[in-house]
Amino acid sequence: MKHIENVDIIITSNAVFTGVEDSPKPASIAIKGNIIVAVGTQPEMQGLIGPHTKVYHFEDKLVMPGFNDLHLHIIPACIMEDNVNLLGARSEQEVVDKVSEFAKSRPDEEWVQGYMWYHTKWDDPKLPHRSSLDAVIPDRPVYLSHASGHTAWVNSKALEILGIDRNTPNPLHGEIMRDEFGEPTGILYESAASIATKHAMKLTDNRKRQVFETFLRNAAKFGVTSLTDIFKITDLEINEIELYEEFEKQEKLTTRIHFLIGLDGDMQRAQYYRDKYRSGKLLFSGLKEFLDGVVTTHTANLVEPYTDIPDTCGPPLPAEMREYVLAADKEGFRIRFHAVGDGAVRYALDLFEEAQLKNGVRDARHTIEHIEVVHPQDIPRFKELDVIASMQPEHMELINKSHYFSCIGDRDKYTFAIRSLLDAGAKVVLNTDYPVVSLNPLLEIYRAVTRVVGKGELFNESEAITLAETLKAYTSTAAYGVFREDELGTLEEGMLADLIVIDCDLFNVPTESIKDAKVELTVMDGKVVFEKQK
Repeated sequence: MKHIENVDIIITSNAVFTGVEDSPKPASIAIKGNIIVAVGTQPEMQGLIGPHTKVYHFEDKLVMPGFNDLHLHIIPACIMEDNVNLLGARSEQEVVDKVSEFAKSRPDEEWVQGYMWYHTKWDDPKLPHRSSLDAVIPDRPVYLSHASGHTAWVNSKALEILGIDRNTPNPLHGEIMRDEFGEPTGILYESAASIATKHAMKLTDNRKRQVFETFLRNAAKFGVTSLTDIFKITDLEINEIELYEEFEKQEKLTTRIHFLIGLDGDMQRAQYYRDKYRSGKLLFSGLKEFLDGVVTTHTANLVEPYTDIPDTCGPPLPAEMREYVLAADKEGFRIRFHAVGDGAVRYALDLFEEAQLKNGVRDARHTIEHIEVVHPQDIPRFKELDVIASMQPEHMELINKSHYFSCIGDRDKYTFAIRSLLDAGAKVVLNTDYPVVSLNPLLEIYRAVTRVVGKGELFNESEAITLAETLKAYTSTAAYGVFREDELGTLEEGMLADLIVIDCDLFNVPTESIKDAKVELTVMDGKVVFEKQK
């Protein structure tokens, strides 16, 4: 081993998953500054220990690279965490009761906000109506976001503030649901929901700092040392880059933030962000846009019609994306598309293929997000076009399985097809889409390995992958997904010191225990940013 001056931290365990191999091994990791300077045996590290070296012995606990969540939405998550969660409700009335109680606790706030209602999990799974909210909160606007993030339920006061009535036309890529008399019901889909989101999701600067600090603490607690904040949600961009910049200057960022802005025809704006944000902790990562919605509201685009509504394949695909993709690709930008249905996935692949033909093949690392349903003919195209598949296994737990499969019929065998994509040579990254589900990566890992949902049901179990494959999809492949595989994602000499310790060896416990495991230590950029209290 080459000569190294005394190091700052040495971490030793019998179970070190470097990400280079497929199983853990006994090893010690030496950190100096923000770099891993050596990986070797415990005796080899003895000479690196100085009077100020912090030495950790973790016995059989798993040491591994920090998690890199390639798809989440920080500020919406912060706001959701700060308001009432409705996921456990079993009826429209139970939601209304929860919201009414919450509103009383926040009398001075203009908008009453709630999140994660999911009507297909109610005892009576029909869509709710504004009138039930009006009955308890007639004088304040109420905004309730569906668990999918693509639908909003609002009351009459909110509709009044938003300027929505029976004569309001549907916005592009959205729908205002109406009753048989043409009156708005209070349900807003896609870009129509974004109109409400823009009004409701407002925080003072001081409150933003408070909720962002809470988010950073939670990210460290869950071992998330890198992430990608996607500013675009449906037709709204929630951009708080100046807040992140402030925290970086104050050396308060405890996770690396990559970010995406919306894809449109404004290449000058995209160039500005690419040129300005290039640091190791705050980095522009590309452009993102939506091609479709979600299956359960029939807003995902399918190749063939929905099984339960056979006269539709979902809303039409946005034709303007072709022009945007060709222009952005020509300027060297990476593009990430939300595509849930197999029709939208195919369209994304077609656009990326045309970009290669028109602009030439390059290391673009274009990415498709979600891929809940994929046509079998399109699976090999991911490798052929070098397109990354970005997926969220925990969404299987969120979904009402019977309703979901009733929408797509025998296409169920091509849902969340992680195994098939990996076997076809695709690069797959796993992440959360937080706040749609928990920020905790161990839930995603459990779901990818077991495919167990609900009370022991299996969700397309042939698509399960191994633990090693899952961890790599959350670390080394995720680093590749942000063009940083040379410095992040594995525990090797010369890599940035982003690593975590799990309170057990995930490779040596029953798979059922994975979801209950906890992070014991998080190191980001060579600094301990979380340590579990003894």
